[in-house]
Amino acid sequence: MTSATSTTSDLSLYTRAAQAAASPVIDAYSTSFGMATSLLPPTTRTGIRSIYALVRVADEIVDGTAEEAGLDKHHRREVLDALEQETLVALERGFSANLVVHAFAAAARSASLEAALVTAFFRSMRRDLDPVHSLSREQYAAYVHGSAEVVGLMCLRVFLGDASLPEGQMADAESGAARLGAAFQKINFLRDLGEDAVQRGRAYFPGTIPGEMSEPEKAAFLAEIDEDLAAARKVLPMLPPGPRRATALAAGLFEELARRLSQTPAAELQNRRVSVPRRTKVRLLIGVLTAEAVRSRR
Repeated sequence: MTSATSTTSDLSLYTRAAQAAASPVIDAYSTSFGMATSLLPPTTRTGIRSIYALVRVADEIVDGTAEEAGLDKHHRREVLDALEQETLVALERGFSANLVVHAFAAAARSASLEAALVTAFFRSMRRDLDPVHSLSREQYAAYVHGSAEVVGLMCLRVFLGDASLPEGQMADAESGAARLGAAFQKINFLRDLGEDAVQRGRAYFPGTIPGEMSEPEKAAFLAEIDEDLAAARKVLPMLPPGPRRATALAAGLFEELARRLSQTPAAELQNRRVSVPRRTKVRLLIGVLTAEAVRSRR
């Protein structure tokens, strides 16, 4: 019979292995987020990377990878539903045979994440299996909430850890985290405009259709993104130093991406994916580190 001490040790070892398996996902799929998470304290970094890994796996189920493997829409839905169920069970029990799910559950349980955040996320992922040519404003808001705002809220909980904020500040911090997640998602909508239209028949922005966007429409959506980013910037001082640095860098990288999107003709966005050069990313990283060093001396 295994002793309680041994059982705890075995679970800890398994959790560390799951976290180690989940961690590289962010580096493989997003150099920007990978760079930002490098500024986090080790424990916080592990939690954020574990959340990102599950989000990425779900995204790959609905966004082409599973289809490339030969799964039709019906089977992709089955796989997505199974992943959601496995995640909810792991959230309750604290264990999953799926290493990415187990790592996510460890982070979620540590940060006291509600199951409602998970179900909202999967609800939006499921919508991508039945894309519509044009979302209504209500459908758009619901999709952004589930696919991005709840992820921002998850990250905020991990950032704060055992720390607590006064009730009023917590509400502001949650609003800022949600709007930052929304801004990131909306920027990706613009950056992936052509790919979403051609490969998936999707148009996320209300009033637009796949493959078409005018300059006034692009300007209006960028203004919406700017408002989200500005709101998020206001609550950055509430975060602990490590998460504040990482979030400031992520926000800066996406602000630079938004700037480049604003300078790219809407018609051109249908044919190429705008990105931020590595040298610019390094410059932004140095700027964030310098600003934090100045802040710490005050």
